[in-house]
Amino acid sequence: MQMNWKNLLSTQRFRTKNGEIIPTVTPSTQEGADALRTDFHIDYDRVVFSGAFRRLGRKTQVHPLAEHDLTHNRLTHSVEVASVGRSIGNRVGVMLQAGGFLPENNTPSDIGAVVQVACLAHDLGNPPFGHTGEDALRDWFRNPQNQPFLQTLNEAERNDIQTYEGNAHSLRITASLEMYPDAGGMRLTSAAIGALLKYPWTTQHPNGRKKFNIYQTELPFIRRVADELGLIESGTDCWIRHPLSYLMEAADDICYALLDLEDAVELDLLSDAEIESVLSELTFEESTWHAQSSRQRCAMLRGIAIGKAIEDVAQTFMMHQSDLLNGNFKGKDLLALCSPQVQNTLEKAKELARTRIFRHRTKLMTEIATFPCLGSILDLLVPAAYAMIAQKQVDVRQSLALELLKNHDPIQETDSLYRAYMKILDFVGGMTDNAAAKMAQDLSGVGILR
Repeated sequence: MQMNWKNLLSTQRFRTKNGEIIPTVTPSTQEGADALRTDFHIDYDRVVFSGAFRRLGRKTQVHPLAEHDLTHNRLTHSVEVASVGRSIGNRVGVMLQAGGFLPENNTPSDIGAVVQVACLAHDLGNPPFGHTGEDALRDWFRNPQNQPFLQTLNEAERNDIQTYEGNAHSLRITASLEMYPDAGGMRLTSAAIGALLKYPWTTQHPNGRKKFNIYQTELPFIRRVADELGLIESGTDCWIRHPLSYLMEAADDICYALLDLEDAVELDLLSDAEIESVLSELTFEESTWHAQSSRQRCAMLRGIAIGKAIEDVAQTFMMHQSDLLNGNFKGKDLLALCSPQVQNTLEKAKELARTRIFRHRTKLMTEIATFPCLGSILDLLVPAAYAMIAQKQVDVRQSLALELLKNHDPIQETDSLYRAYMKILDFVGGMTDNAAAKMAQDLSGVGILR
């Protein structure tokens, strides 16, 4: 079996009605799509105008609660990843067309647009305080003293609740929470959803407790989308990745490795000379270029390095296109098969970040504080939900706690415990760094008299 580009670029959207996943309209009559505003442009607009996307402006990229105005947050990171992803996709699109692989009704820019949408949406599900926030949410639900709250859940539900995963929540936001809640979410095209799935399996997969993309809540939706795209099944509720997801992944890694180093320069954690040294293997031809300042020179060299990485990734994708389509791609990712110059540059950048940035004391202190911060919110909300649903009675404090969710997705007595806990994770995971920190402080009683 082999996947094909006609199916992989499907513009079909789906909605949920009475628990059934059904097509919105036929692809040929999609919601006003035309030559000036294609289906993939509609996808882009739906992500950009979502509340989840705006909240990324106050969520950690690398440095939690950074006060410097030029420091990246999740929103600026997502915009930059989308720009790089579009460039890679456009290059691949041109080569697909030149090789006769692109369907007649598609243009090279469609490939770039699909990748751009996936890149733009890939971090929507990141909780406050980034990856440390994920760890804090997992830690609370895996803590032995909190296991009584989970005892009636089945294995798949328990694994979901204990494994908050930003990738899975990004899918959940696009497919269930934003725009049309519980009715198809943003109703993005199948192609965009497929490109978003970096880990197309559930927590039941052998690697599911580490990385996964599909909660039980979105599983019926993904089964329908996977069928529409013609994704190859590799096991129960597990599929071979959409080829374009590899381009989204590469764009994210390039930006994470190279662009985030500039924040360390702004925060005086690294020098301009150290950045130039990291980029030298890809920019040696421009070593005589002069700028008005070392900061401008760094930005120029960084742009050159990203441009070369983009070209390299596109070429690598085309070299392995056949394996990507038939499910025989054996590489960890595309960057692992790129030229030694690109691999070495990205690895040197990541090593510099690991040794000089991620373990810096100011970052460590905030990350340590993340655990009691998010833990205090869960300490309040989870017992309240359990009391309402499992014990059928709540005390005054628990009743007040559940009121906090009334403007989001309130917990109902008819909800299952799994659904109630997912609502709590939606609420906490959707908070900005500032909102989570302020709520934890308010709940402690500190500063009640201002």
